[in-house]
Amino acid sequence: MTVDASRGAEAPPELVQLLTPEGERVEHPDYDIDLTPDEVRSLYRDLVLVRRVDLEAVALQRHGELGIWASLLGQEAAQIGSGRALTDADMAFPTYREHGVAWCRDVDPVKLLGLFRGVNHGGWDPAEHNFHLYTIVIGSQTLHAVGYAMGIQRDGANAATIAYFGDGATSQGDVNESFIWASVFNAPIVFFCQNNQWAISEPLEKQTRIPLYRRASGFGFPGIRVDGNDVFACLAVTKKALEAARTGQGPTLIEAFTYRMGAHTTTDDPTRYRVASELEAWKLKDPIERLKAYLFKNELADQDFIDAIEAEAEDLGADLRRRCLEMPDPQPLDIFEHVYRSPHALVDEERAQYAAYLEGFES
Repeated sequence: MTVDASRGAEAPPELVQLLTPEGERVEHPDYDIDLTPDEVRSLYRDLVLVRRVDLEAVALQRHGELGIWASLLGQEAAQIGSGRALTDADMAFPTYREHGVAWCRDVDPVKLLGLFRGVNHGGWDPAEHNFHLYTIVIGSQTLHAVGYAMGIQRDGANAATIAYFGDGATSQGDVNESFIWASVFNAPIVFFCQNNQWAISEPLEKQTRIPLYRRASGFGFPGIRVDGNDVFACLAVTKKALEAARTGQGPTLIEAFTYRMGAHTTTDDPTRYRVASELEAWKLKDPIERLKAYLFKNELADQDFIDAIEAEAEDLGADLRRRCLEMPDPQPLDIFEHVYRSPHALVDEERAQYAAYLEGFES
């Protein structure tokens, strides 16, 4: 396999950016955002704490405490920016990597670990957080999101949905079918594609011959490409797209141009298909470092603030590790719970058969 070592070294054209990799604030004619110093500091805190959750989960998997983990390393700005754009009434449909969005929806991070530890089917109530359960089947959540959006539309609610997926998912039929339905029915939905350049080991050029955001025009709705490592731009673009959805202007496709700094999951070895120079080029665009630079340049924070956030992150990691190890193992028959909302004859029959099988060991 031949890999272009310069991939990602330069920003692509038509990229909405409000904060450069050096931490300089820039203007954009169509997208802007006015944040207070407290709001900027809060975004920095989000980025740091979410990265710490992710790093702790990777360590737990390496110690055999999780079966697998899908890291968000490098994609924090895309998730925090878009997640903080949501209102309480909006509904988010994630894949299996949206740990930052879960954080924004007040899902306890330890509940994310339950799924990957194999002790529950998801661990949180989607209705309580307006954050759907993680979806492992690639792209299927986009159809669920469109259906939910059509329900919002018929209820006349002032809300929208957002569906998250990666660049590889754009090759799935489900995603393209969801684009058709959303367009034809003018559904109040934002499609948020985190283009992290690699669909496991397949590079972006194996998924598309044109920029992903331009696909939207073929389905009849707007697309926009945003710097996925710029939390300001992700927040501004997503806010505008969600407001358009809520006010009857239909769907938008946002392509957050970012990079997966780590492995696809903890079962993957990215050194087999990409070169180190590509990773080094993207380290210079780190979403946390650019916001830290902005804070210092504008005298919005000092080293004491940075140190306090780091200390909070360490405490969060230690607490997460402790509570993960304390999670009780489920009873064998618990697997039959929550399969359907109401009792189901086939599930009841299968439960009885499995219970009889287990009893055979006891005798």
